[in-house]
Amino acid sequence: MTMVTLPLEYGKFYHIFNRGINSCNLFSQSVDYEHFLRLYEKYIPLVAETAAWVLMPNHFHLLIRVKDEDEILPFPDITPLPQSGSSTSKREMELEPPSSDRGMGKRKPILSHQLGHLFNAYCQHYNARYGRHGSLFERHFHRKLVNSEAYFIRLVVYIHHNPVHHGFCKHPLEYPWSSYNTMLSDMPTKVMREAILDRFGGRENFMLQHKQQLDLGDIESYLGFTNP
Repeated sequence: MTMVTLPLEYGKFYHIFNRGINSCNLFSQSVDYEHFLRLYEKYIPLVAETAAWVLMPNHFHLLIRVKDEDEILPFPDITPLPQSGSSTSKREMELEPPSSDRGMGKRKPILSHQLGHLFNAYCQHYNARYGRHGSLFERHFHRKLVNSEAYFIRLVVYIHHNPVHHGFCKHPLEYPWSSYNTMLSDMPTKVMREAILDRFGGRENFMLQHKQQLDLGDIESYLGFTNP
């Protein structure tokens, strides 16, 4: 299905999804999922909150809220990268913003740029690890505005049921690479757990709706796209 590229507006919820180019794998081992999540934590919280997510072997789904403009802080002043032989650690260098964002002064990060940095950094990791070259993701990530409460609720359930739909488990709680178990945990999280549970009418109702038999084909039609 051809997707219209929508601008990402402040304060709005979006479904962001993409797959591997030619449906190739994006994640082959646990370390790949873990590295993607580390990069996600580095780039995306600057500009967006996360409501739900799932990482599948050859695609992913994110439900995010773009922060309001006044919630997004400018890039910090950047100290020039150290010269060769400096005592600055590799870890400190990895936390430097991409070169395209250095010297921005009071300029604010932009979600589409941060997503691009995430995908580019992850592609470099995956290509180096598995000896491949070239693009890893399809050219443009897909985005769809979440513009109704019904859409929002069904989308959260759809995201968490993706591993069930694709035969990786029988219930979302069995799959480790999604936000489902985070929603049921009391551990600290940056996922919008309380806000999501409130929309479902509480934790028990959240669990109940995820136990119901779903026709994901019908949901995909409702949402206006086909797999992933």
